[in-house]
Amino acid sequence: MLELNFKPFPNLQSERLTFRKLKDSDAPEILKLRGDKETMKFIPRPFATSLEDALNHIKIINEKIKENADINWAVTEKGNNKCIGIMGFYRTQPENYRTELGYMILPEYWGKGYVTEAVKTLLNYAFNTLNFHSIEAVIDSRHIASEKVLIKNGFRKEAHFKEDFFYNNEFSDTVKYGILKREFNR
Repeated sequence: MLELNFKPFPNLQSERLTFRKLKDSDAPEILKLRGDKETMKFIPRPFATSLEDALNHIKIINEKIKENADINWAVTEKGNNKCIGIMGFYRTQPENYRTELGYMILPEYWGKGYVTEAVKTLLNYAFNTLNFHSIEAVIDSRHIASEKVLIKNGFRKEAHFKEDFFYNNEFSDTVKYGILKREFNR
């Protein structure tokens, strides 16, 4: 079984981004991120409507890190400590050496290639430092931009589930993508 240890917290860097631990002072950005209609359009979770909601979200993420169960980072542009997104791994299955990738970024940073760059950095860490065997990503089938990010990073479509998720009084399709360590390291 895979043994995870996030102590000390692993700060990461890519060409244009840094990845650090979320702090309570990130709450205004988390509120903006989790309370925005566009960023939450394909994420079937309740909106954050207050700073308290944002602080609670940060607390949940940091508790999972403390338990060595899952890990998410605040993503920032190099040279600027302002949180522009949250990315990381959750629903980790240490017994299967598998985890799920999740990411979201503020709309004003869309279209800059940041998510593609960030995903590559996180995959490298997950496969070559944490030693995961496989990583999955589950997205709404209508989220074309997210699909493009996954494909650019070597993910392949594993399954398309028709109207398998009911949220906000509508059924939606989910698509599961996956990548193996050996595929990433090719």
